[in-house]
Amino acid sequence: MKLHSFLLKNFVCIALILVGVESTQSPPFACDSSNPSTNSLPFCKTTLPVTDRARDLVSRLTLDEKIPQLVNSAPAIPRLGIPAYEWWSEALHGVADTGLGITFNGSIRSATSFPQVILTAASFDVHLWYHIGKAIGVEARAVYNAGQAMGMTFWAPNINIFRDPRWGRGQETPGEDPLVTGSYSVSYVRGVQGDCFQTSKRCGELQASACCKHFTAYDLDDWKGIDRFKFDARVTMQDLADTYQPPFERCIEEGRASGIMCAYNRVNGVPSCADFDLLTNTARKKWNFQGYITSDCDAVSLIHDSYGYAKTPEDAVVDALKAGMDVNCGTYLLNHTKSAILQKRLPVSQIDRALENLFAVRMRLGLFNGNPRGQHYGDIGPNQVCSAEHQTLALDAARDGIVLLKNSHRLLPLPKGSTMSLAVIGPNANSQKTLIGNYAGPPCKFITPLQALQSYVRSTMYDPGCDSVACSSPSIEKSVEIARKADYVVLVVGLDQTQEREAHDRVDLVLPGQQQQLITSVANAAKKPVVLVLLCGGPVDVSFAKYSDKIGSILWAGYPGGAGGAAIAETIFGDHNPGGRLPITWYPQDYTRIPMTDMRMRPEQKSGYPGRTYRFYSGEKVFEFGYGLSYSTYSYETIPLTRNKLFLNQSSTARVYENSDSIRYTTVAEVGKELCHSQNLTISIRVKNDGEMAGKHSVLLFIRQLNPSAGSPIKRLVAFQRVNLNAGESADVGFLLNPCDHFSGPNKDGLMVVEEGTHLLVVGDQEHSVTIVV
Repeated sequence: MKLHSFLLKNFVCIALILVGVESTQSPPFACDSSNPSTNSLPFCKTTLPVTDRARDLVSRLTLDEKIPQLVNSAPAIPRLGIPAYEWWSEALHGVADTGLGITFNGSIRSATSFPQVILTAASFDVHLWYHIGKAIGVEARAVYNAGQAMGMTFWAPNINIFRDPRWGRGQETPGEDPLVTGSYSVSYVRGVQGDCFQTSKRCGELQASACCKHFTAYDLDDWKGIDRFKFDARVTMQDLADTYQPPFERCIEEGRASGIMCAYNRVNGVPSCADFDLLTNTARKKWNFQGYITSDCDAVSLIHDSYGYAKTPEDAVVDALKAGMDVNCGTYLLNHTKSAILQKRLPVSQIDRALENLFAVRMRLGLFNGNPRGQHYGDIGPNQVCSAEHQTLALDAARDGIVLLKNSHRLLPLPKGSTMSLAVIGPNANSQKTLIGNYAGPPCKFITPLQALQSYVRSTMYDPGCDSVACSSPSIEKSVEIARKADYVVLVVGLDQTQEREAHDRVDLVLPGQQQQLITSVANAAKKPVVLVLLCGGPVDVSFAKYSDKIGSILWAGYPGGAGGAAIAETIFGDHNPGGRLPITWYPQDYTRIPMTDMRMRPEQKSGYPGRTYRFYSGEKVFEFGYGLSYSTYSYETIPLTRNKLFLNQSSTARVYENSDSIRYTTVAEVGKELCHSQNLTISIRVKNDGEMAGKHSVLLFIRQLNPSAGSPIKRLVAFQRVNLNAGESADVGFLLNPCDHFSGPNKDGLMVVEEGTHLLVVGDQEHSVTIVV
């Protein structure tokens, strides 16, 4: 029987105590049917289009009523029966109270704690991501229905690319790959907002509102005195086109996110929240964004106060609103908008435009439809927070994300025996806070790795080994002493929020303090090779452990959430077969010689710049993107392709060009959707579990060019799929490829092109060539 079988009983019991049985508070809403002064107004009529309702509401407001609605803490408008609203709430990997909109002081005292996003991404499972988003959306609505939410707009997901391994907020993201990040955003947003998993039409009302952040090219917080409040990200059009922008494009077009957050930083000299081309031309016009745009907190103030981009505070307000921003997290618009109007720098129509977007989202959430308890989501109650279903989902997410990085001589799984003894050592072995990462609410229950391992082995000895993760004062002698006595040793080390977090980037990639000394001392004293468990968001250089005979196995478990300890113990003792794959490259310490401020993705041979991520970096790696072992082995057999040539030379409008490497190409725009669709290609892979354990396995399909032109990726992920196979079982996995989507890339001007020549489809050790003719 798996460890979680009895742990979940504790989860449910504790959850029932924490959430209570019924709410004693009422949720805030407008258009109360019992209020005759407002229920007949057009903005309260649900039969009218939302855009018409929002326009009607805004037309009834005075200027002094309008301006305070432009900030995150929007006050009530009593004469129209409109309650106060808080735009800032957080739900990165579970409903959290780190914003201003959510409290856990009523009948609901906690929420399900899912793994930090970087670990969830390691599952490469779009269905899992969707169900996590859906569970978060349900719990968010339950908190609102219980009267503990002043808003239903949640500022997640974080879909910036984990470009540099030192970034303190990389843990919040799905990793370094644009396809994975974009796919995560679509699944998460659709789940949170109550949309169907995959359809061209929206399914029902907004359950909650998701917000894709931070738009755009934001991935530096505070590195060696250079912070996000002053940073100007210098980004090429080519890198924007295939790295920084694609996740946001998919979040908007496919995920149909109802919110975007513009970032603190500048991009090529222009503050993101003052960039008309970014917010209006790209998001609203090109990608057809329908929703609201918020600034990051106090980002509008930077436009004048930090960057000097605007000459006055009033100019900063004008720049932001005219760029397309709708709401300011902070008070800058509250303080300076009226003077901008009086100085005739800002037309009131710009305020009306912003407010119509804001009220439209609130209406789409059902907050202007009368009492929410009689509406579509009105029956979601406290019993759906910390439910057994959600706790199992959180545990599954932790299990499916854990990555087995090393398993020499099949040390894992450890044997189960009543007479065996175990030593558990390390500063993260019994740390509750480490499990949940950042932007987390109070979990339903904590299970640390130590607690979970103790439930497997009665004779378990423990020593933290260090005074903290910083490990400035290790207790190596005591740790060595218990390691000598035990049959097996598990070390649980890594990072925590003191080492990587918002506003704090790392300066190196090694384990903090004397952790490495602790590990090697314990490993040398142990009877058998030890098991090393790493809790961290960003990668660490553990080359010493990778190549040490004394360290038999290495597990990466990210920040696995409240149930994380159980998932780790189940993996160590074989009740779960690990199948996670790294969503980020693990670089050696030497990579830190590269300035974190260099935004270039592509390498430059002349200067020795090595490039970034698996797509462009060809240097030494500790572990590569997509790497992950299992207790099973999997084999691939590619079913013969139906075609191996794709003809894009059948268009009368598509011209053929030649680049500086004498490679012929055509543009995606000129080829057109119809011709591209006619040349679709299907590849099928038969996957077999050759092991003795059932397992989940992610199939990753890459494309690389046989003769790439300058600036082309080494390879790039174009599709992935998770399969669940019993021992000895096979399954066919199919991928549909479109030449204009999957075989294209940007030129230096950011224009998407398809190059002629041979492209290799790569799955594991299988390669198949496809020739493109332009």
